[in-house]
Amino acid sequence: MYVYDAIDQKMLDQRVQQFRGQTERYLKGELSEAEFLPLRLQNGLYVQRLAPMLRVSVPYGMLSSRQLRQLAYIARHYDKGFAHISTRQNIQYNWPRLEEVPDILADLAKVQMHAIQTSGNCIRNVTTDEYAGVAADELEDPRPWCEIVRQWATFHPEFAYLPRKFKIAICGTTSDRAASYLHDIGLELVSSENGENAFKVLVGGGLGRTPVIGSVIHENLPQKHLLSYLEAILRIYNRYGRRDNKYKARIKILVRAMGVEQFRDQVNAEWAYLKDGPTTLTTEAIARVRASFSPPDYRQIDPLAAETELQRQARTNPEFGNWLKRNVAVHRVAAYAIVNISLKSTGIAPGDISDVQMDAIADMADAWSMGEIRTTHQQNMVLADVCKSDLFDLWSRARALGLATPNIGYLSDIICCPGGDYCALANAKSIPIAEAIQRRFDDLDYVYDLGKLDLNISGCMNACSHHHVGHIGILGVDKKGREYYQVSLGGNADKDASLGKILGPAFEPQQIPDVIAVILETFIELRVADEPFLETYRRVGIEPFKERVYATAD
Repeated sequence: MYVYDAIDQKMLDQRVQQFRGQTERYLKGELSEAEFLPLRLQNGLYVQRLAPMLRVSVPYGMLSSRQLRQLAYIARHYDKGFAHISTRQNIQYNWPRLEEVPDILADLAKVQMHAIQTSGNCIRNVTTDEYAGVAADELEDPRPWCEIVRQWATFHPEFAYLPRKFKIAICGTTSDRAASYLHDIGLELVSSENGENAFKVLVGGGLGRTPVIGSVIHENLPQKHLLSYLEAILRIYNRYGRRDNKYKARIKILVRAMGVEQFRDQVNAEWAYLKDGPTTLTTEAIARVRASFSPPDYRQIDPLAAETELQRQARTNPEFGNWLKRNVAVHRVAAYAIVNISLKSTGIAPGDISDVQMDAIADMADAWSMGEIRTTHQQNMVLADVCKSDLFDLWSRARALGLATPNIGYLSDIICCPGGDYCALANAKSIPIAEAIQRRFDDLDYVYDLGKLDLNISGCMNACSHHHVGHIGILGVDKKGREYYQVSLGGNADKDASLGKILGPAFEPQQIPDVIAVILETFIELRVADEPFLETYRRVGIEPFKERVYATAD
C-alpha cells in the first residue's frame, strides 16, 4: 500500500494544526456557525442528531494493521468503543466531542490517516473493488490509479468548492464490485486496440433523489491522459453545474440537462487545452505509484496439497466448510484465498465494529494476511492474502470474536445506513428494520436456498445505503411525523446496472418483515431451477410481486 513521504506527512500535520486553531476559535465564539461549517466539513466533521460524527478517509479501502489498531484506540478513548464502515469504504465515529476532534485528527496523522475531503462539496474518497490486486477476474490492479487520482484531487484548489460533493470509482474486473456505473465519474479499465489498457469513462451516475446510471463519454481513454481528462470533466461541471439549488447541483443533473452528446463535446473542447500538458502522466510517474502496490512475497507451497488438506478440514468440520463456501473467494494465486469478514451478525448494526474486534482483526492480518486489511462497499472487511493452509486457524479466531457469520452476499448481509438513530437527515430508522429482517430470516438453509440477494436499507432519499440498486431496496419515508418504508425491486449495481422500481404504497415498520417474506415466497414460486432473484424479477416483472404483496397486506 502507499506509504507517505516526508512531504505528505508535513502537509497532514500542518492541516491538523490549522483545524485545531479553527476549532478553538469557533469554541471561543470568534468564528460563526456559517464560517465554521465549510471548515469542519472538509475535515470530515458533521453535526448529527445526538452528537458530532467524524468520517475518516480510508483511501480505496486499504488499511494497515497499525492503522486499524489506531482506529480501535480512537474508538475506545474518544467514542463509545465502536466505529461504523460506510459504503464509501470509510470509517465513521458517531460520538466524538467537538473539542477533542483535533486530538483525534492528530492521532490519525501519526499513522498516515486523516478526514480531509470526506465531506463537503469536493472530490470525496476514491473507491474501488475490495479484491483489487488479488481478484482472479482482474484485468489490471486499479489501486495505483486510485492513488494517482487521490493525490491529484487532494487540496486541488480549483475543486475545493464544487457545486456539490463529487464521487469517483475505478473498476478493473469483470464483475463491478466498485459500482462504478453509479458514480459521478466511473472509470473502467479495458483492453484497447493497441494492446495497452485504457479507461472507459462514464459520467453522471448517482443515486439520491434522482437516481441515474452513468453514461459513457469515452470508450478508450489512454492511461497517460487520465488526469487531464478528469480535469476537463470537473471544469465543465464547476462552470455549468447548478449552484442555486443543491438538489439539482450534482453532475448527473447537468449531464441530463445538456444531453450526453453536448456534455461530451464540452469536455472534449476543454480537454483540447489540457491534453499533453503538465498533468499528462509519464511512464516514470505511473511506475513510481505502481511500486507501492507490488505483489507481496507469497509463500511457495504446493497449491494442490494445500487445497486437498483444506477440503479434508471442511469435511471434518461442516461449520468451517460452510464458512469456507460462503465467505472465502478465489485468489489469483492458487495457494491463497480472499477472506471476507462479515460484520452482519444479528443484533449488531450492519457495518459496526468494536474496538476489540478491530484490534483482533489487526492481529489476524499480521498473522495471516501480510498486515493489510480492506474495508468494503458492503460494510464488511477483507483479509486479501491468506494462505489456504491458514484458513482453519483464521476461521477459529474469527468465530470466537463473532466475525465468522457465513452470509456474505446473502439476504442477511444487509447494507444499512445509521438512519434515524444517528443521522440528522434521516426520515426513519434503518437499523431496527435490518435487525427485524435478520431475525425473521435466521434459518441459514432457507437463506442459502434463495441464493445471492442484495438487500439495502436507507433512512432517507440521500440513499447512503444505495437502496435504489438493491435487488430489494427499502427506503424510510416520513408521513406526517410517522415512519413508513417504501420497497423497490430489481436494482443492481454491477455492469448491467439497473434501478429498482417502487412496489407501491409504503408500509408501516412492523409490516416490513412480512412484506419481505411474501416477496421471497413469490420469488421461490416463480423462479426456474436455481435462478437468482434478479433474473427471476427481470423475466417476470414487478406485477406478480405487487399483486401478492398488497393482496396479503389488505
